[in-house]
Amino acid sequence: MNKTHAPALSFSTALQSMRPAQWTKNVVVLAAFFFAFWDRTRTEPLTWQAIFVVVPAALLFCLASSGIYILNDIRDAAADRHHPVKRHRPIASGALSIAQGYALSVLLLTVAILGAVVLSGPFAATLVAYVVMQFLYTFGLKRVALVDVMVIASGFVLRAIAGAVVLNVDISPWLLLCTFLLALFLALCKRRQEKRLDTEDSVRHRASLQDYDGPLLDQLISAIAGATILAYAIYTLWPETVEKFGTHALGLTIPFVVFGIFRFLDLAYRHEQGERPEKILLTDIPMLTNLGLYGITLLIIFLLPR
Repeated sequence: MNKTHAPALSFSTALQSMRPAQWTKNVVVLAAFFFAFWDRTRTEPLTWQAIFVVVPAALLFCLASSGIYILNDIRDAAADRHHPVKRHRPIASGALSIAQGYALSVLLLTVAILGAVVLSGPFAATLVAYVVMQFLYTFGLKRVALVDVMVIASGFVLRAIAGAVVLNVDISPWLLLCTFLLALFLALCKRRQEKRLDTEDSVRHRASLQDYDGPLLDQLISAIAGATILAYAIYTLWPETVEKFGTHALGLTIPFVVFGIFRFLDLAYRHEQGERPEKILLTDIPMLTNLGLYGITLLIIFLLPR
């Protein structure tokens, strides 16, 4: 009788299963540091030393999210084998056994939670809330249309909150709303692209697709795109924001946000590239240029004497 042995776990296989390309999502954890650093209303200004707190916080979210990704891949292994891209993931392809996947996931989540406890109690509570929500998503909510994208967007809000609580700084509700709406916009665009590729195999891969309607997704994307731009515009011009940063000039960054939304819509609708938002944000030259100009404009605004 032939015995099937689990493949040896290599570092490259383990790293691939952790989906490092997805770690860009955890940059949101750093947002609170950037805006709090320039906050003129703080009695004790934030110093650059705070970066040594918020960067480890972002890294811990990377570990936690990777632990969840592996659980998700274990849960969806059979379905992923019918997907042209995801079938090459370590668990779906058999390069990583189910037992090894569980062990790696538990290790990553344990390190993430223990590290969070060391950093800050409120931060640990936020990270645990994120992990619990992702558990619910992986083992049920991802199969419920509309609820699935709401959970994805809420995960980004928790990231932003985590960055604030680990530094013990306030974060504007408008900024949280912008984070939620932008993440929801990207998630809806992704579902639209998946729906356009709707086949028996794709529905088997993502059960919620059969409950999505193409025209409805188009309407939702349009509504959320407009709401995202409006929310950001209000945030930049809100009296509390003006007082916090001592300037009305943040409104000058609105065109970059508008262009970013328009560019993503162009890529999603005209080029059918909405399925992998993280790839667009890392590889599309116009989008990267726009992000760079947005960052430079913010720095100029904050550094100008007032």
